[in-house]
Amino acid sequence: MVQTEERFVPSGALRLWTERVGDPDHPPLLLIMGAAAQAISCPDALVTRLVERGVQVIRFDHRDTGRSSVVDFDAQPYTIADLAGDCLAVLDGYGLASAHVAGASMGGVLAQRLAVHAPDRVQSLTVITSTPMGVHPELPPPAPEFEAHLAAGLPPGVESDVALFRVFNGPVRPFDEPAARAMLELALSRATDPAAAANHHRACATITPDLLAPLSSITAPTTIVHGQVDPVFPVGHGEALAAAIPGSRLHVVPGMGHILFSPGLSEEVADLIRL
Repeated sequence: MVQTEERFVPSGALRLWTERVGDPDHPPLLLIMGAAAQAISCPDALVTRLVERGVQVIRFDHRDTGRSSVVDFDAQPYTIADLAGDCLAVLDGYGLASAHVAGASMGGVLAQRLAVHAPDRVQSLTVITSTPMGVHPELPPPAPEFEAHLAAGLPPGVESDVALFRVFNGPVRPFDEPAARAMLELALSRATDPAAAANHHRACATITPDLLAPLSSITAPTTIVHGQVDPVFPVGHGEALAAAIPGSRLHVVPGMGHILFSPGLSEEVADLIRL
């Protein structure tokens, strides 16, 4: 039977909900989700496959998502650096000096920042469906279908989120709508304040000097996993990451978009994560 443990860990005055899956004596892997995404947005199939590969998996709700603390952003604005600090607080909460680190989308930016500014905490780095930290106007813009979804201004709620996930999935691989809907309904039910997650986009809009540090300083063994048809960060973003990080490996996954809600995709990506 797979061991599972939930706990709250402190990050300054905040409390972060976390979950550890697997044997605590096994090497740790920290999973970092994207903007506005709770820990549960990572499919259980991916976690299970990673545990089968011999690690303990730790995932968590970012501040302003799920069961973690809600922040008054207007009174206490935060940045990518603060969100990265939360990641270190999770490791500290489990008494871990370092871990393998895998981050998706915004989580991939946080993972890059850890690898640059806290290299002793990162045993290996996997960046999934993400983009180089900093400012890169030369990289390709989002796909028209993603821009059209944002422009449509659908009212918030599960139906709007399902429609977004359909766009995220892309047109090539089948979209497991029942699984996505179940996750999104659960996420809504466990969120202290569903609207607070939008604060992540405000945090991402602030480019601080720490995000301009060169990725060439990353020394952790690095793998880039990118969807061939990612509508948010087209494949050029993954190629730019691979070019910027010395010795990194790039895996472009055929037919993959920006999420893992297609049959068999979670296991496929889990097998690519650097351990």
